[in-house]
Amino acid sequence: MAAVSGLVRRPLEQVTVREAINQGMDEELERDEKVFLLGEEVAQYDGAYKVSRGLWKKYGDKRIIDTPISEMGFAGIAVGAAMAGLRPICEFMTFNFSMQAIDQVINSAAKTYYMSGGFQSVPIVFRGPNGASAGVAAQHSQCFAAWYGHCPGLKVVSPWNSEDAKGLIKSAIRDNNPVVVLENELMYGVPFEFPSEAQSKDFLIPIGKAKIERQGTHITVVSHSRPVGHCLEAATVLSKEGIECEVINMRTIRPMDIETIEASVMKTNHLITVEGGWPQFGVGAEICARIMEGTYFRETEYSSVYLDTGYRSEAKASFSPRPCIQFPGCSCSSRHWC
Repeated sequence: MAAVSGLVRRPLEQVTVREAINQGMDEELERDEKVFLLGEEVAQYDGAYKVSRGLWKKYGDKRIIDTPISEMGFAGIAVGAAMAGLRPICEFMTFNFSMQAIDQVINSAAKTYYMSGGFQSVPIVFRGPNGASAGVAAQHSQCFAAWYGHCPGLKVVSPWNSEDAKGLIKSAIRDNNPVVVLENELMYGVPFEFPSEAQSKDFLIPIGKAKIERQGTHITVVSHSRPVGHCLEAATVLSKEGIECEVINMRTIRPMDIETIEASVMKTNHLITVEGGWPQFGVGAEICARIMEGTYFRETEYSSVYLDTGYRSEAKASFSPRPCIQFPGCSCSSRHWC
């Protein structure tokens, strides 16, 4: 069959996840002079994983800052800078090291907006490699999606491909709340097709919205980060056996896009969750709980009630559910306080 003249499809540009994150940070540093990057070896060495390659030469010492090996110290500096009106990107060489600074991430960054009654925002990004890698032992192989996804006041994103990486890092930097960006070390050098819209400086991926990577009718498979690729590979194998999987890339851990997942389960009647973290109290466990509480099982006699007995005195005096006040414009309602 002859090809139609003028309709030859050109191959999309290939961009690695590392390059996509670098491009996103570069564009936001250029767009807003309040944005700066700090962390161990992010400047002259171009980052431990070369994610910040070239940024120090372009923006100098005041915008790209090498720090001492003290996560508690430089995370505290970043939180203070955010409270003062700047927009820091705080890089952890690995999120395993964020445990040294977890008091700053949770008690200083995540809780301030709520404890100030909505008067003090903390626009900060905590980013770096997360999850298991190759030959780095148990102390450097943890997935922190469930850890930080558990904490009210944080937004948590987990990109899989290059499009995710650029769109989510840019949205995280522009957000007025603390955002944890969980990258994956093994994905940094992986190239993906990069659509033309992702190359725009205005390209953003909304936080809190999942993406259906593959349509299916028999099984819903939900995942985030590197395991999304494994799920797509498995779906291809199962398709040859007549089983069509709908693969959902979560993109955001908190706030979770349960509506997209629930709509898929309503269609397929089956759900599998795949993640790189520990199974008990994990992301998959939360998804399963939310499905059980949601529309799919609403006709049953079982239900759950959430009561907010928050920190402030007026909240303690009332046990009636109320809208979320953690994030402006959040539609989560009192059932799942962000």
